[in-house]
Amino acid sequence: MTTGNRAGTGAVGTVPPPTEIERALSAAVAAGSADAVVELLARTRLYVLVARLHADIPGWTAPLPTIRDEATRRTCVPVLTQGMLPHWHPEWVFREVDLDELARTWPYDVRRLAVNHGTPYAAMVDARPGRLKAWLKAAERLGGPERGMLLTDSGGPLHGPLAHGLALGAHLAVTNGLIWNRLGAAYENYATDRARLRRPWGIQHRAEYRDRLASLMKNQLVGRVQEAVLRTRHTLAVRTGRTPAREEWAEAVGRAFTARDADDRALAERSLRWITLYEDKLRTDGALAPDGRVDTLAAFDLGRAVNVVRLALGARYTDPYEAEQDVLHLGELARSAYSSWPDFSLGYLMARLVHRAEDDGPEAAETTYRQSLAEHRTLTQDPASPYRNLPWSGTS
Repeated sequence: MTTGNRAGTGAVGTVPPPTEIERALSAAVAAGSADAVVELLARTRLYVLVARLHADIPGWTAPLPTIRDEATRRTCVPVLTQGMLPHWHPEWVFREVDLDELARTWPYDVRRLAVNHGTPYAAMVDARPGRLKAWLKAAERLGGPERGMLLTDSGGPLHGPLAHGLALGAHLAVTNGLIWNRLGAAYENYATDRARLRRPWGIQHRAEYRDRLASLMKNQLVGRVQEAVLRTRHTLAVRTGRTPAREEWAEAVGRAFTARDADDRALAERSLRWITLYEDKLRTDGALAPDGRVDTLAAFDLGRAVNVVRLALGARYTDPYEAEQDVLHLGELARSAYSSWPDFSLGYLMARLVHRAEDDGPEAAETTYRQSLAEHRTLTQDPASPYRNLPWSGTS
């Protein structure tokens, strides 16, 4: 397989870098700073090509690949940055390697690391034994790939319904420091994509994937009691023409759950308490309008569904065409449930908080609150965010 890339091989500057990662790498190379290149690589996801046949062998890791650089006539280990991964192929996958692993498993007779070889965003890195020690120190000091960042592929969908659908999954993409608008060779990497589907989703083959995706599309996993509590308030608000007071809402929930079992009634009471708590906090922090409210948690299932589709594509449980159709359908479902990106984002955030508080208590959920609020602000305020650049209609 040829490990080309979508950017082509023209001169630097003629093609925009796929992501901020490749732009920063080009700048470090142009500045002539070997240490700056190493530090950048220490906080960047790097990938090596692996035949799927080899990747599927239990307990075995393929050795690092090598190529011959014709310009220098040197043997190199080739790696790609996240933005340079090629198009999806059913029988070729990618394994993520960090700088620490590269240094520890480096072939004894190879002296160069070729990053994005043959592309406008290439770096040839010295890999002699003394420099490998510097790699290890940089990896230890910087702690691995950056997370909590918004990454956009300039060659991926930026407008229209597909971009809109992919943007539903942007919360998790930001959490993990992954490109949000990509349906491609890997979500994170082949082995991890499969592992993430196994746990927590219980997906080990295509049939299970289709079944779980269908459940997410129907909002069956977000929590039926929590959703019923919100639906009760929404129904009351429509009938009265205003947001009901907490006491009115609590009484309506009590009536709605009269015939339910004791566990459901107790969970409904707790859910109402969590929702009230976090809506108050969001108002205090300026993320929710004084008269605003969250009417549905559907965003949590829809946003996670987009990421499950991307994981399944990386795991080779689906193909690009089917994945695209699923993402388009998820966009349609989201537009029928919400009226704006901020509303969608708040629905996703609220579901995450309510479930964390229920599972681990409000003290444990405080960290989740701070992280989720930061991601919400990034997505609703960053000028480069799809939530600022894509109309909610998804038509342009």
